[in-house]
Amino acid sequence: MSFAVSSAGHVSARYLRAFARQPYYLAVTLVQPVIWLLLFGHVFERVVQLPGFSTASYIGFLAPGIVVMTALFSNGWSGMAYVTDIDRGVLDRFLVAPVRGGSLIGGQLAYAGLLTLLQSLIILGLGWISGASFAGAGPGILACLLATLLLGTAFASYSNALALLLRKQETLIAMVNFLVLPLTFLSVTFMPSALLPGWIRTLSAYNPVDWAVQVSRQCLSGTADWGYVSLHLALLALLAAACAYLSTRAFGAYRRAI
Repeated sequence: MSFAVSSAGHVSARYLRAFARQPYYLAVTLVQPVIWLLLFGHVFERVVQLPGFSTASYIGFLAPGIVVMTALFSNGWSGMAYVTDIDRGVLDRFLVAPVRGGSLIGGQLAYAGLLTLLQSLIILGLGWISGASFAGAGPGILACLLATLLLGTAFASYSNALALLLRKQETLIAMVNFLVLPLTFLSVTFMPSALLPGWIRTLSAYNPVDWAVQVSRQCLSGTADWGYVSLHLALLALLAAACAYLSTRAFGAYRRAI
């Protein structure tokens, strides 16, 4: 067990060293979320006057959704690192090293999780500076980060599995967009449930993005239904575990194919 953890740590360190050589990558990944949060939030700030909103600040309403959306999109591209390693022969060299596939997967997911937490804290900080109020304070922020981390882990694993099976950047991009865009808009990211069409409300009940947004928004606003929060955090954890298992199986399939 200690060897597996150590191996995963070395893999995470590899990705962290690459990140340290191009720290501007973090700024690039935050450009679109900042536009959504600040520009979109201010342009539509009066939308909260519609019946169905329970907040006076649209930026405060929007911030949890942008945190989740950023985790969804950034982790959706996680598999690109595997495609690059496959094309350069790096992954094949890992296969002859005394390292288990689970450690390779786990180390990469740990790095993705750290990046997700950093992005989430920056977006929440920008939201607070822009006037958002997070009445949930410490526990609410922790619950928001946990929900976001679980969702991000699930989609990083999904992306990794696709990369190991498809091994083409163009196909991976198409498959990721095919899933993440509809899931984002079939949720309460931009509008409260009461203002959504009935068919979207029905679908959102089974949408993990909606679970993460609802949990984050409830906890940050200080109005959490902890029964709902606990149930949906458990569902997100199950989803993350299932997707991690899927990526491990995909790694095994890649190993057998070469």
